[in-house]
Amino acid sequence: MMKRINVSLRLRHFPELKKYHTQKVAFSPTKPEFEPKSSPHGTSVDDILLGQVLDQKTLRTVHSRIILQNLRCDSALGVKLIKSYSALNDVVSARKVFDEIPERNVIILNVMIRSYVNNGLYREGIQVFGTMCGFDVRPDHYTFPCVLKACSCSGNIVIGKKIHGSATRVGLSSTLFTGNGLVSMYGKCGFLSEARLVLDDMSRRDVVSWNSLVAGYAQNQIFDDALEVCREMESVKISHDAGTMASLLPAVTNTTRDNVMYVRDMFLKMGKKSLVSWNVMIGVYMKNAMPVEAVELYSRMMEADGIEPDSVSITSVLPACGDTSALSLGKKIHEYVQRKKLIPNLLVENALIDMYAKCGCLDRARDVFENMKSRDVVSWTAMISAYGVSGKGRDAVALFSKMQDSGLVPDSIAFVTTLAACSHAGLLEEGRSYFKLMTDHYKITPRLEHLACMVDILGRAGKVKEAYSFIQEMSMEPNERVWGALLGACRVHSDTDIGLLAADKLFQLAPEQSGYYVLLSNIYAKAGRWEEVTKVRDIMKSKGLKKNPGASNVEVNGDIHAFLVGDRSHPQSDEIYRELDVLVTKMKELGYVPDSESALHDVEEEDKETHLAVHSEKLAIVFALMNTEEGEEDNNAIRITKNLRICGDCHVAAKLISQITSREIIIRDTNRFHVFRFGVCSCGDYW
Repeated sequence: MMKRINVSLRLRHFPELKKYHTQKVAFSPTKPEFEPKSSPHGTSVDDILLGQVLDQKTLRTVHSRIILQNLRCDSALGVKLIKSYSALNDVVSARKVFDEIPERNVIILNVMIRSYVNNGLYREGIQVFGTMCGFDVRPDHYTFPCVLKACSCSGNIVIGKKIHGSATRVGLSSTLFTGNGLVSMYGKCGFLSEARLVLDDMSRRDVVSWNSLVAGYAQNQIFDDALEVCREMESVKISHDAGTMASLLPAVTNTTRDNVMYVRDMFLKMGKKSLVSWNVMIGVYMKNAMPVEAVELYSRMMEADGIEPDSVSITSVLPACGDTSALSLGKKIHEYVQRKKLIPNLLVENALIDMYAKCGCLDRARDVFENMKSRDVVSWTAMISAYGVSGKGRDAVALFSKMQDSGLVPDSIAFVTTLAACSHAGLLEEGRSYFKLMTDHYKITPRLEHLACMVDILGRAGKVKEAYSFIQEMSMEPNERVWGALLGACRVHSDTDIGLLAADKLFQLAPEQSGYYVLLSNIYAKAGRWEEVTKVRDIMKSKGLKKNPGASNVEVNGDIHAFLVGDRSHPQSDEIYRELDVLVTKMKELGYVPDSESALHDVEEEDKETHLAVHSEKLAIVFALMNTEEGEEDNNAIRITKNLRICGDCHVAAKLISQITSREIIIRDTNRFHVFRFGVCSCGDYW
């Protein structure tokens, strides 16, 4: 029998960790599956453990041989067994081996702590650290970084501070590894002053030290201080690396363009760029609504020597392909994913569904969905959303039912997507039913997103007064989105009275948002109340509010081309305008009459002073017609992404152009997809 040591008698060095002392776990080895045999070359158990253990079965066979050869008291073999089990995420077996080793030294204890921490069992790692003093073992510069990581990842600042004190007492708190661990721990726990003090007290600092402080500021959304630390690194001749960029990422979301450019310059100055740095830069662009730049950077990465995109690269850039309708690049990425066997992978497959859906390729999105070996709620929600924004509301709700039948429980986001699908398709009763299902059956408390969808469903169905009553009965304060849905319904159904009430609320919530002034102006204009129209325009001018200019993107031959309203900057502008004149003439022969109301009053979409013919989507359509040929399946379609809601005149024009040219035109605006085929739109003129 192994001698048991009463560690509770000797916790004098770390009395504050006394409560983390653990009891010994007994070990009953299982019978080996076959008798151990030596190899022809006399390979020892030690040699096998030094090599790579491929699977659990092999490791247990080796372990059984150790037991039969009465070697389980060999500390060196025990350490290797612990490491091997830990690598297979079998921490229970690792702990059993640990408990059978009679010797207790800093190496053995460090290995057990690391096994727990590397497998996410932070409390257990701290517990083993607490036993070190009981065995009269002095922690070393490998012990503290590991146990500090446990505190950092678990947010245990109380124990973290006590471990800091312990490290100070043994003279290790200002050494490189321990200091880095302390900076990281304090930063992640939000104690940034302490993190800075530790960094300043360190006798030696490396790039990890600085990156840890950058990460602390970034994770706590203190971006200016994070950037200041980056500049300080330059002043002390510490070069930024991929870790620096990755540390900044949490804070670089919806930040200023100057900040994005600073990170870009950091990236460009790197001599040798790692895959991590490429991925981080793509992520920075995507977190700041710069999908065109993300797509361009990914294309450059593909040309870089020695860089192969991984699943992180793919899941970062696919949303950019969807946002810019870059279908050809999206398809190439899909082929790459299949060639490199990066699927099955839920994150990659869900991103593929979303990309194809945003490009208007429902069949391809459904193919990815159907070929998945497993699906989560995100997968189903992405496919439901694809049908919803394409106006196929009944397909969307049918898919929702299938998700329920599969045994998955829909979450809050799945209901938002389904309610939005009902709204786009004008499914009033279905919308009411799903809202009731969510609240009564699944007991999900409605969020403002759900409530806004219900207002939109009621408003689009012409039930403006009911929508207003619904808002008045809400248990939470309506936000901008809720009142915006009501104001939009008032514009469609010419309800000036309720529209004025909604606009008043919006002006209080978002006084600098020009779109709501525009909507109110449109409501007055539709009612012929021109004096009020002028007053609204005067208010906008006095506040210095400007309308967002219309912009459209189209992908042609792998390149993304952007057009603004009245754009003449494109190299082919002269040809585009000539071809547009020809098309307008043909459209008029089919009865086209420019919708002057769109030009004069629907200024949410384009500047009213600009002639209807030069709206950005018309320019993008003509450019695509000039530079592509009719193909097969989705290659035949012209895909446009618009930053505003499509106006009535452009909607009519797109229908006629699709009829004249026999080309499918897909326009994704801020609300939904419009698929134009042979003079008919998928939205049924309801948007």
